[in-house]
Amino acid sequence: MATTRIIPMHINKGKTLAQCLSDRMGYGENPEKTNSGEYISSYECDPQTADSEFLLSKKQYLTLTGRTQDNDVIAYQIRQSFKPGEITPEEANRIGYEFAMRFTKGEHAFIICTHVDKKHIHNHVYWNSTKLSCMGKFRNFWGSTKAVRELSDLICMEHRLSVISNPKRQGKSYNKWLGSQAKLSHWEEVRILIDEALAKKPHSMDALLELLSASGYEIRRGKNITLMKAGQKNIRLNSLGEGYTEKELFAVISGAKVHTPRKNRRLTAPKKAKLIKEIEDKLNGRHSQWDSVRILKQMARSVLYVQQHDFDTFDELAKKSAAASARVGELGATIKSAEKRMAEIAALRTHIIGYAKTREVYAGYRKVGYSKKYLAAHEDDIIVHKAAKRAFDEAGLKKLPTVKRLNAEYAELLAQKKAAYAEYAEAKKEMRELLVHKANVEYILGLEEQEKTRIREAERESAR
Repeated sequence: MATTRIIPMHINKGKTLAQCLSDRMGYGENPEKTNSGEYISSYECDPQTADSEFLLSKKQYLTLTGRTQDNDVIAYQIRQSFKPGEITPEEANRIGYEFAMRFTKGEHAFIICTHVDKKHIHNHVYWNSTKLSCMGKFRNFWGSTKAVRELSDLICMEHRLSVISNPKRQGKSYNKWLGSQAKLSHWEEVRILIDEALAKKPHSMDALLELLSASGYEIRRGKNITLMKAGQKNIRLNSLGEGYTEKELFAVISGAKVHTPRKNRRLTAPKKAKLIKEIEDKLNGRHSQWDSVRILKQMARSVLYVQQHDFDTFDELAKKSAAASARVGELGATIKSAEKRMAEIAALRTHIIGYAKTREVYAGYRKVGYSKKYLAAHEDDIIVHKAAKRAFDEAGLKKLPTVKRLNAEYAELLAQKKAAYAEYAEAKKEMRELLVHKANVEYILGLEEQEKTRIREAERESAR
């Protein structure tokens, strides 16, 4: 399923709030697009009066809170598109409803309008910016595009529907989602034809243009070389971009430059990762084991994780998990080493300060021949001095470092520890995530059972 970002709906200039709500939601509720309203559902509002109900909640919000805001968002919209032939309008509407309920946590009224007027069934999800309690509002947040996409993809995975592999940060339109299956643009088509013509090693620009002409294009030569074809816009060579301008093509034909084809989209289906295909094959053969909703959702998260991170094989996932575990161990060791040295510095610093403060007292103690009377009068200082001297001897210190130097080393270690700990927290989170998904994939593929069988066979073999 393809999803777009959250679209805030503001008040248009020259229109009232009521007119804006009615116009926006009227498009979604269009009877010609929703089979006369058959594919419209709602939560905590009536689709026929949703705009009025949204407006009423905003008046109640003003009355209850006294708060107003210029250019306030009146509602939000999300569009969802499904792969043609993969879903029924009824199921698409149910998925849209489930998405809206989980995303808004049931705190906002919403309507789901499923459009069936295009080849691809798609939803328009509208929800009120004002909460049902009329005491708060939905606030769009940083990273909402990613959150919308991940929740939408997760729900699709749970329902065994297609999702976008490696979507762009800004989201994708339906045509971009189809990618290589979508119709090529005229410019892409010409670039591909030029690539194929250059592969035949034409000896001149005229020979190249003859090859393009044989592909159905009429060539017009003037100030610029232009390619024309019925039903298409005229295309100048210089408009095709880097690598395809007249000057560059002349250079390629003359041998002064090597042509590097642009990665144009082709009308071939993208290769599916081996691991995803293997997982899907296993899932299709194990429906009876997936009756538990909890297990289904858990496994769907792992399948989505594998697809989002483009793991081609289980070995790649296993190696990534092992590397993450090793990294956590390395960072943990670094933190412990820093903490150990910091503790040593703190103790040493205390001894150095104590040693310096009690030096004269201990010198007096030696001067009086270690008198018991002197010891009784200065026992605390003498104990501190002896403890410091003993610590220096145990550390093998012949020359004491300065407190200033120790403070600088301590500060440097503290900064390193903080940086390592921040990385450690992220690495540990990644490790746990990887280990959980690795275990789930092992379960899906039946690798745990295979390993148990192998161990049992090995044990039986060794017992013979």
